Amino acid sequence: MRLRPFNLEKDFDAIKDWIKDERTHAFWCANHTNYPLEKEDFSLLLREIAEMFGDAPFVATTDEGEVVGFFCYGLNYETNEGMIKFVMVDGSKRGQGLGKEMLKLAVKYAFEITKAGAVQLNVFPENERAKKCYEGIGFVERNLTPGAFKYKDEAWGRCNMEIKKEDR
Repeated sequence: MRLRPFNLEKDFDAIKDWIKDERTHAFWCANHTNYPLEKEDFSLLLREIAEMFGDAPFVATTDEGEVVGFFCYGLNYETNEGMIKFVMVDGSKRGQGLGKEMLKLAVKYAFEITKAGAVQLNVFPENERAKKCYEGIGFVERNLTPGAFKYKDEAWGRCNMEIKKEDR
């Protein structure tokens, strides 16, 4: 697997249909963009998070170049903490360890290239599969905010997870 910068024109069609329902969409992006994913809305979201946080989008590819994953990463220079957001994997390839492999590379990038001292991410604990994936590569719960997000008649918590460079 390889990581490379996301290219909207080249990569959007590969990822746009990975999320098949509204609930999964809400798990993925906390409704920061509309469902279903449209190029213009997604482009706006990427521009906004780049301007506000310095986040950059990446894709994970097979060694042959097939796009199999997506995430955004930014570094807070004041705290020296990296932040991973908007993690998604091709649904037809889930269960093959691609998410873990992609996140291991993202964490390696954060520590080795951006020199982050820690990397964090947020996950809804109700998204058990994602939380288990993050725990599987070493992320630990830092704090939990119950009922932080409302989805239809559900209230989801927000779990902030972290992996520290010295704990790897």
